[in-house]
Amino acid sequence: MFNLLIQNVKVILSDTVLDGMSVGVIDEKIVSVFSSSAGDGKSADEVFDGGGGYLSSGFIDLHIHGVRSLQFDKGPDDLQAICKILPSYGVTGVLAGVLPLPPGEDNFFIKSLSEREYEGAQLLGFFFEGPFLGLPGAINPKSLIERTEERVRAMRQSALPYRSIFAVSPEVENASGIISAMKDGGNPVFITHTAADVEQTLSAIDAGVSHATHFYDVFPCPVEQDPGVRPCGAVEAVLASPDVSVDFIFDSEHVDPVAVKMALACKGPEKVCLVTDASLGAGNPPGIYKGIGDMEVSFAYEGAPARGTVNSPCPGGLAGSGLTMDRAVRNAVKLLEISIPQACRMASLNPAAVLGLDNELGKIEEGYSANMVLLDDNLEVKATWVKGKREY
Repeated sequence: MFNLLIQNVKVILSDTVLDGMSVGVIDEKIVSVFSSSAGDGKSADEVFDGGGGYLSSGFIDLHIHGVRSLQFDKGPDDLQAICKILPSYGVTGVLAGVLPLPPGEDNFFIKSLSEREYEGAQLLGFFFEGPFLGLPGAINPKSLIERTEERVRAMRQSALPYRSIFAVSPEVENASGIISAMKDGGNPVFITHTAADVEQTLSAIDAGVSHATHFYDVFPCPVEQDPGVRPCGAVEAVLASPDVSVDFIFDSEHVDPVAVKMALACKGPEKVCLVTDASLGAGNPPGIYKGIGDMEVSFAYEGAPARGTVNSPCPGGLAGSGLTMDRAVRNAVKLLEISIPQACRMASLNPAAVLGLDNELGKIEEGYSANMVLLDDNLEVKATWVKGKREY
């Protein structure tokens, strides 16, 4: 007998859709995927009629800071509330994005987050966007100090038992040593906020960088030195490195669809991910909110990027997004003109692979964790399960 039986769904695989299917779950795992017509006589503690909707593996957000006026940086209560909200957007796994604090303070804060267990979307680890960055973007530049291997180790220790995923810019001093400390234990290292040249970027990749987050954004173009010769920098080095994956904030403003299509052409369908970089305005009505570092930001419409107001240090500048993962998937299907399986893969299996978890997350397949999202024909979220438990 199944613990959960989901019937009458279109199962989304990596590259196709199977119509008229059922999925059986026992002890938090998918144990059977079969035609609904062959399901007569199968029993379960709970039976759910999917109404012919799409059943995808649950979405994984690698880069997010908050939602609905909540931020990870405000502490464990906000983290718990966010994990409970995220399944409403199809998210079943998340890296909690933490911005840099003054040296010493960060370890106490990280420890306050790591001492708890959380319900809702699975907390897959922490994503530390700083202090190891060359360009601040919307982050307070005064916080980008004491960028040492010792600080990496202290932050990692404070985050246990959760994983620590760090962002780094290849141009920071002792980048190779810092990257070596970051990847210790098999964790991926993300590149971002960088004006590095080709040599610096390739050196960072050789040292262990395996992923580029909010790619193209805060990756400025090199200045043309030789008239008529197009300069290359971090973007080109990443695109030319087949083992490095990338992700995009696909809210239709952070990056041009043509640029994402170029990455898909260079990387293939398995190396491109969707993220939100969402801040506390995501899921809220359009308006003005306090964003990263209490900077005043505005959201012009639902799902819009966050832009600094006239009262902020960077009026009009990008400072995160109001994007949610379900909207990112819809945007990808519409603006990139890709298939539903490809868009869902970019939000599930591909980010699972970035974290080295693609043998347990990211597929509707026997043996995989029962993290699933039910979508209607408009790709709106109708139900979400985390480890077989309905969370939305």
